[in-house]
Amino acid sequence: MNLEGRKILVNKSVGELTQMLKNSQDYEHLMPEGLQKFEAREDGFKFALKGMPEIALKIDEVSDQQVVLKSASSSLEFELKGLMNAVNENQTEVQLVFDGKFNPFIKMMVEKPLKNFIDSLTDKIEQL
Repeated sequence: MNLEGRKILVNKSVGELTQMLKNSQDYEHLMPEGLQKFEAREDGFKFALKGMPEIALKIDEVSDQQVVLKSASSSLEFELKGLMNAVNENQTEVQLVFDGKFNPFIKMMVEKPLKNFIDSLTDKIEQL
């Protein structure tokens, strides 16, 4: 299952975004409304939103082109990428892309909440 967020323009350089996204604690500020739990870890974070199960992510890769967050659970295989493209020294184009390997039943259950989550994250990133 693939989901793509809209492309946005962030008023930060690629370097500033990269530095921020290396720190698991900084992801708490990007979480949507309804955050009930957030726990930063050395290599990632765990969070829970109202009405959703707890999700643990590990920061797998941070470069000038992308940030890759992967599921820390072996039961659900997915990754969330933040693709970054420098527009100029003070602006970066960002797009979130979700890729998950789910069975049809799980896909049907999670597709709409995931799309809403990606849209909400996109809105928060755009405000940086």
